[in-house]
Amino acid sequence: MVKFLKPNKAVILLQGRFAGHKAVIVKNYDDGTRDRPYGHCLVAGVAKYPSKVIRKDSAKKQAKKSRVKAFVKLVNYNHIMPTRYTLDVDLKEVLSLDALVTRDKKVTACKEIKKRFEERFKTGKNRWFFSKLRF
Repeated sequence: MVKFLKPNKAVILLQGRFAGHKAVIVKNYDDGTRDRPYGHCLVAGVAKYPSKVIRKDSAKKQAKKSRVKAFVKLVNYNHIMPTRYTLDVDLKEVLSLDALVTRDKKVTACKEIKKRFEERFKTGKNRWFFSKLRF
């Protein structure tokens, strides 16, 4: 069978607190691990999407509207829906499995991911990823 759940693949979460939110796969565990004996992946996603920025806004207001809030999570394969999109953001060195061990490591990883996502949003690439799903 072809493996299509690869790193940098954009997915939509279907279950849990962030259901309906978009995320990107950072690392996948097809065979599972000792504590999670099923296929799962480490994802980083958008918890709070940027607002619509209009031209007449001031620079300060534009900066505030283009903020992104990120989250990090381990998700079962059954709870994600893969999309045809990929996101070429390098998150491997920022995020690893040991970042989820303690709260402060997770917060620092989320801040770094937030910074990378905001850079990507400001360049105008991957516009679909930073738009809210309307359903």
